[in-house]
Amino acid sequence: MGKTVDVKNIGLRGVTVADTKVSFIDGEKGILIYRGYRIEDLAEKSTFPEVAYLLLQGNLPNKKQLAGFNEELLKAREIPDQIYEGMKQYPAEALTMDILQSSISILAMHDPELEDDTREANVRKATRLIARLPIIAAAWHRIRKGLAPLSSDDSLSHAANFLWLLHGETPSEEVARDLDICLVLHADHTFNASTFACREVVSTKAHIYAGVAAGVGALSGSLHGGANAKVMKTLLALEGENDIAGWVREKLDRHERIMGMGHAVYKTMDPRAIILKEMAQRLAKTTGMGKLVERSMQIEKTALEEFEKRGKSQIKPNVDFYSATVYHQMGIPLDLMTPIFAISRVAGWTTHIIEEKTGEAQEKPALYRPKAEYVGTYCGLMGCTYTPPS
Repeated sequence: MGKTVDVKNIGLRGVTVADTKVSFIDGEKGILIYRGYRIEDLAEKSTFPEVAYLLLQGNLPNKKQLAGFNEELLKAREIPDQIYEGMKQYPAEALTMDILQSSISILAMHDPELEDDTREANVRKATRLIARLPIIAAAWHRIRKGLAPLSSDDSLSHAANFLWLLHGETPSEEVARDLDICLVLHADHTFNASTFACREVVSTKAHIYAGVAAGVGALSGSLHGGANAKVMKTLLALEGENDIAGWVREKLDRHERIMGMGHAVYKTMDPRAIILKEMAQRLAKTTGMGKLVERSMQIEKTALEEFEKRGKSQIKPNVDFYSATVYHQMGIPLDLMTPIFAISRVAGWTTHIIEEKTGEAQEKPALYRPKAEYVGTYCGLMGCTYTPPS
């Protein structure tokens, strides 16, 4: 265990709460690794199912193991009819993240292995969750538009099948591969807010679905997964802006935040953002959205110059800044950008949950029970005296 430090009032930053073998970040050097592998190598050479297997099992699969894992994902693509029927009753304006969270609880009710807390059973449950979250998100998108959900196409990859279920069109190999890379990039990120939420919940001996539901709830916030949608809203609102540099300077002069800039851990550019920036530029050559990407780059350029002048050179683009333009070019609605984050991060969440439950990276799992410092009213040595209402 690493040494803890006193960081009162800054959200436990810098406090080591547990050991992990899942992933590692060097924020000073901009390094992210999953199970020892650099994110750049995985994004270039691997696939999301392969990375999900790596996270869950601790090693990259051979061809036979990968084929078996892909087969398990295919078998798990069906979801209970109760979820579809419930969606038809929900208000169309319901948040997709809320739909995901509530649906996860329904999945728990239908899982025959719910009370089996062995590692093997939890890996199977994790596989089912990885397979089903994309089905749920895509089904909700169609149902809220008055369309019938589509059936999965078992000839398509994990990423390509999601795009098919969402749009009703088979995506090009290039776009499907780009989404697959996005899923790889988002699959895990050590003890971020949502992952910590998952681990904290299951430290009570709650089941894996309860942990994942907590992760979805944490991810829904605008300071975590919801940032990418806010980035996209900003870019769309600036469509008619002729002075992007002036807009950036004015915003910083008002001490306002530019969404997608800065990170709690990275002091240099997020390595995932580097990959997504190149992807956004490449996609623009076929989508015709070059002006949108150029707008992003203008904001980045001016912001970095201004941060340098203002002594904040450590603030760089994070994963949300360019994932917004990438997803938009794939035809993904704003309110589905964070759910896609969840569709990927469920691989990391479930891996951390299993690690927490089994104590794989520490002597034994411990119930998380942080201490709070009371700063409220205090009346006398024995507390305030209660007086009944007259």
